[in-house]
Amino acid sequence: MKMPDTDMTSSKPYLIRALYEWIVDNNKIPYIVVSVNADNIKVPLQYAENGRIVLNISQTAAAKLQIDNDYITFSARFSGTPMNIVIPISAVLAIYAKETGAGMVFEEEGGDSGNPPPPFGKPNIKLVKS
Repeated sequence: MKMPDTDMTSSKPYLIRALYEWIVDNNKIPYIVVSVNADNIKVPLQYAENGRIVLNISQTAAAKLQIDNDYITFSARFSGTPMNIVIPISAVLAIYAKETGAGMVFEEEGGDSGNPPPPFGKPNIKLVKS
């Protein structure tokens, strides 16, 4: 018998952490696509296009990276200027390997599931609902 999903937390942060680890273990560079329209987000908006920003979250680019169940946080430099980045998990639209495009696209919360973010490199990503 299938239990209702309403009593479970979102699988999205778990999938992001797992894919991050898989990408790094395969010596690739993990990138995330983020909607900049989320509440409580702190990213350099001058680098956003079409309401989205693509960020390198590799160990060399994202210092003190934390991916918890609610937020992704890290420190990074943008044009030499240090910034503390805060991204709600709900704002993450995709995670993928820069070199191959392998990863996962998430449905934009409150958005149209038929309009995922644009593909990255070789399209090898799958739309999932969290």
